[in-house]
Amino acid sequence: MGNIYDGAFRTILNDCRQMIIPVINEVFKEDYTGNEIIEFHPNEHFIEQQDAVNQERITDTNFIIYGKKKKKYHLECESSLPDGRMTIRLFEYDAQIALDEGEVINETLTVTFPNTAVLYLRTYKKTPDKMRYVIKTPGGTVEYDVPIMKVQEYSLEDIFSKGLLLLIPFYIFSHEKNFKVYNSNEQRLAELKAEYRSILERLDKLEQEGIIGAFDKRTIIELSGDVVREIAQKYENVQKGIGGMMSGALLETEARTILNRGKDEAKKETALRMLQDGELSIDKIAKYSGLDVAEVELIAEFQTV
Repeated sequence: MGNIYDGAFRTILNDCRQMIIPVINEVFKEDYTGNEIIEFHPNEHFIEQQDAVNQERITDTNFIIYGKKKKKYHLECESSLPDGRMTIRLFEYDAQIALDEGEVINETLTVTFPNTAVLYLRTYKKTPDKMRYVIKTPGGTVEYDVPIMKVQEYSLEDIFSKGLLLLIPFYIFSHEKNFKVYNSNEQRLAELKAEYRSILERLDKLEQEGIIGAFDKRTIIELSGDVVREIAQKYENVQKGIGGMMSGALLETEARTILNRGKDEAKKETALRMLQDGELSIDKIAKYSGLDVAEVELIAEFQTV
């Protein structure tokens, strides 16, 4: 998979880690609330191979969620055609993750395999609905499924209604087959741009409602632009149309952040002047300055230091 897609996936998972919860709920049919603690583990693992130097393999993400029970997860993101090699790599990762965190007590080795899933950015006729491990051991056979999430099968309504915001940077994959049309047809490109404007508007609304933070929104927009520029390299109009829209939204977000920061400083300066006059109560200063009482109290405390 291209480094851009891989990097985007890891970035949004590590920087906006609570966004992983709805994806886990969707893939594994869990019922996490979003208040759980997520503990990420190192992605680098050394795979031992016969007659070869140990090879370093990097997993996309490896973490534990502390809910009602402690559960280990391993997610991979893939965009290439399924050919069997992914299943082998996946099992190598899982076995090494289990071994890295295994324990030996009284010469008994206990290893715990993670709950593993793959997010396929592109869906082909050969893309299965699941992978399967069948492990034959002297003590018996163990077999279980590895679920596959097909990103292209999720509409924007699905993404927003289920809170699958982690998928937004990769939503452009659902339009990839039409890039040639978009690139040469202004009307069709305008329709695609309208769809992305609706994404930005819905992200704005989620931020205003406090469901996501400004940093989360900025990360989604930035990574969406990165993915568009990578996937549409051969289609200049698509790159400029959607990629340019994402860049513009980033500039607007940064400008708004600076403006809000300026407004906050003005409010604090107003509160400070009122405190220095000494004629109003903390409550009234908070009311007139637009700050919280706690903020005014903090300013007053620093003023007396």
